[in-house]
Order: sequence, then C-alpha cells, then structure tokens
Amino acid sequence: MTGYIIRRLLSLVFVLFCVATIVFFLMDAVPGGPFSLGERGFSEEAYQNILAKYGLDKPVFERYVNYLKDAVRLDFGYSFSIAGNPPVREVIAQVWPVTLHVGLYTVILAFSLGLTFGIVAAYYRNSLIDNGVTFVATLGITIPSFVIATWFLIIFGFQAGWGKESNWIIGPIVPGGNAILSWDYFLPVITYALAPLAIVARYTRASVTDAMSADYIRTARAKGVSERRIMTGHVLRNAAIPMVTVLLPVIPDLLTGSLFIEAVFGIPGLGKFFVTSIFARDYPMVMALVLLIAFFWGLTYLVTDVLYTLIDPRIRIAGAN
Repeated sequence: MTGYIIRRLLSLVFVLFCVATIVFFLMDAVPGGPFSLGERGFSEEAYQNILAKYGLDKPVFERYVNYLKDAVRLDFGYSFSIAGNPPVREVIAQVWPVTLHVGLYTVILAFSLGLTFGIVAAYYRNSLIDNGVTFVATLGITIPSFVIATWFLIIFGFQAGWGKESNWIIGPIVPGGNAILSWDYFLPVITYALAPLAIVARYTRASVTDAMSADYIRTARAKGVSERRIMTGHVLRNAAIPMVTVLLPVIPDLLTGSLFIEAVFGIPGLGKFFVTSIFARDYPMVMALVLLIAFFWGLTYLVTDVLYTLIDPRIRIAGAN
C-alpha cells in the first residue's frame, strides 16, 4: 500500500507539471496582456518599465523555466489586477478560507442529508417516500444553481431581510468586514448544497437498491439476520464502492468555490476571484488557482483509490497479484 501511494503521489506531481505547462503557454497565447497599451493608457516607456518589473519582457522559454522554479517553492509571483500588487500566495491564503467555510458546510449538509434520503428511498423503494425523494432530487439537479440562488435572495434576502449586510473575513488585501455573521452562511450553503445533495441521494439510492436485490441479502434474511445488521454489515458495505466512485469527486468542486453562488451572494471567495482574474488577464493568479484545483482533483482520486482497498479487501489482493 505504501509503495502504491508513493507511485500515485509521483504521478500527481507529473500531472501538476503537465497542467502548469499547458496553462502557462495557453495564457501566453492569449491576445493582449494585463498591461496592454490600448487598455491601460500607458506610455511606451511606462509600458516597457512594467514589463521589465514583472519579467514579462524576457523570452517565453526563460519565463517558463523561471515560473516552474518559483512554483516548486510555492511562489507564484504578484497579482496584476489587485491594488498594490500583493503576492498571489497571500491573496489565496486570505480569500480561500471564505470558500472553505462555505464548502465545508455544504459538504456536511449535502452528504449527511443525501446519504440519509438515498438510503431511506432505497429501503422504501417504489413507495411515496421514494417517489418524493426522486422528484426533489431531479429538481435539485435540473434547476441551475444561479436560478435557485436568485429565488432565495429575492424571497429571504430582500423580503424577509436575511443577510442584508454580509461581513466576510478576508483580510486587509480585499475590502471586507471584520466578522462573519451566522446568517451569512445560511442562504449560500442551502443553495450550494441542493445540487450535490440531489446527486448524492440519487446515486446512494441506486447503489443501495442494487445491493439489496442481491442473492446474499435474500440468504441473510432467510437465515433470520436482523434488518439492521443486513443494512449495516452487508448492504451499505457493498454499496459503498460505487458511491465512493461517484460522490467523492463532488468535494473538490465544493471546496474551490462556485462563480454563480459567490457572485449572487457577494461572497469574496476563490471562485469569484478565479473568473475576475481571467478577465483581468492576471496570469500569476490564474495559473496558481488552476494548479490548486488540479492538486485537489488529483488528491481526491488518490483518496478514492485508497478507500477502495479499505472497503473491499479483494481489490487489494487483486492489485497485489
């Protein structure tokens, strides 16, 4: 197992190298630049001085090598679009906690309710409860998150007066407040959790239903095994692998922010900064955020494969053979 994890970590490093290379040359190929003469109104002399300050006047291959050297030390340079040009690493360290708070609460809500609804719907399949869970899950998947966010903001934000003033802790770099109000999380988390909750409920129901229709479940019932032991010891354990395969990749999306949710509710998080950095052609910020997201995806798939071997020892034995 240790050797397998080490090999996967090395492959993750190679993936990050490929992502960094692709993103660097894609950003370099974008027409214009963060300090274009026609957009910023710089003089030719000022423009050349700015390029020299940030090393943008050097050949592309030299800039690429310097970027890789700095990225290994987690030094992604300075932001081009934020006032004062703060280091990218400091901006991410101050903005990401807001997204993490919202994302963690969303993960807890979506997985706890989604697993519960999916298991109950599978146990009472083809009943009114099952039909109700399926209907609500379908709505949660099909209705876009920005539509739900707008509804909630109109109904609860404007009419009920919830969350009229949001004070998010984001540090001195980005203008914000100095306290996080409890209601600030309520509407964004509920809105953000509906789609993953629906996905978790649907796939949990499908996996548990398949496991409950297996022959060994009928054999266990014929032997007089209690329903509680059948569910915990047989059904959920055998249904866990397809659930882990589908559900764990949902987590990186939730922990790296949503443009629509953060834009509608005014959350100064990672997702909002990602899009604004793209439009501002803030190369260092975009490349750092892409690497961060790629790292989370790679780590998620590594954890998923490790969980396979913990859930089902047969996978570990087959892999060793």
